[in-house]
Amino acid sequence: MLDKKGIERKMDEIIHRMIDPVKVDMVEPFPISNLDFTKWEWPQGVGLYGLWKLYLRTHDQAYLDLISGWFDKRIAEGLPEKNVNSMAPLLTYIHLYELDGRPDRLELCLEWAEWAMREMPRTRDGGLQHIVIGSRNEGQLWVDTLYMTVLFLAKTGMVAGRRDFVEEAIRQFLVHVKYLADRESGLWFHGWTFNGNNNFGRIHWGRGNCWFTASVVDFIEMIGLEGGVKRYLLDALRDQVDALLPLQDADGMWRTVLDDPSSYAESSATAGFGYGILKAVRLGFLPEGYRPAGLRACEAVLARVDGSGSVTQVSYGTPMGDNAEFYKRIAICPTAYGQALTVHLLDEAIKG
Repeated sequence: MLDKKGIERKMDEIIHRMIDPVKVDMVEPFPISNLDFTKWEWPQGVGLYGLWKLYLRTHDQAYLDLISGWFDKRIAEGLPEKNVNSMAPLLTYIHLYELDGRPDRLELCLEWAEWAMREMPRTRDGGLQHIVIGSRNEGQLWVDTLYMTVLFLAKTGMVAGRRDFVEEAIRQFLVHVKYLADRESGLWFHGWTFNGNNNFGRIHWGRGNCWFTASVVDFIEMIGLEGGVKRYLLDALRDQVDALLPLQDADGMWRTVLDDPSSYAESSATAGFGYGILKAVRLGFLPEGYRPAGLRACEAVLARVDGSGSVTQVSYGTPMGDNAEFYKRIAICPTAYGQALTVHLLDEAIKG
């Protein structure tokens, strides 16, 4: 039985380290920051969404002030270019609009959602091309896109009464299942390229897999999905989780290459899986018998939070790789998204 009061106390430390990270001796190789919470990018977007969920559960004004203040500062600084990953913070921003009805919030969200609908590059079959700062990734689908862009598009459609946004979000989930779900194992590949029609190295990368686990439960809930498409997505989720369970280590962790025992145990993927499994059980998407795996994941990640509140054993930002060794060589470093996914997991464990 998890100590929920103890989890609440630990979460305060984790959030503090997310917004004020410990300085590390690392020069980030990408034109974004996986560490600095003051930047507008996907790691920070995942963190803001976690803080929003905490606000909804606790109604603690401090969380709302933190979120609102973050957006005020970033918007005053000027927003980055539009791409898959820079969409991620707007998922929380459209929730803010739903709360306070400020027209400027809706205006910004509609501008970016319209860009995703009309101007974001598409692959064959109409998939959202995984365009990011510094790379257009021509003809490529990445599983990350579901969390970083499609959730925002779906929520904006629901809030703004734009059914075309919602239908496009549904289509994107179906396209990504078609090309990224591994029919043999039930796990997911990191990406697919139409320039060669293949899944790159056919690697079952841990954090990539968790983007589906974590996003699909939120997606179904936020749009009130029912009927055949809901069943289809839940079948894909159950296939994935059934494949994950035998790969969970005895201590509750999953590895950065899920089916490679020689790869290192990785906290952000474990947090994402734990979150998705626990929420799926709470919402009745998965049977109760799956809950212990989610709770073991929670205990495992908590055991890897150090005395400063930093979530350890997190793989750094990971582009597409062609072999397992590429993923196994990614550095381990505390990151904003490692903290953020842990917040999502712990908040869900408290709800359960």
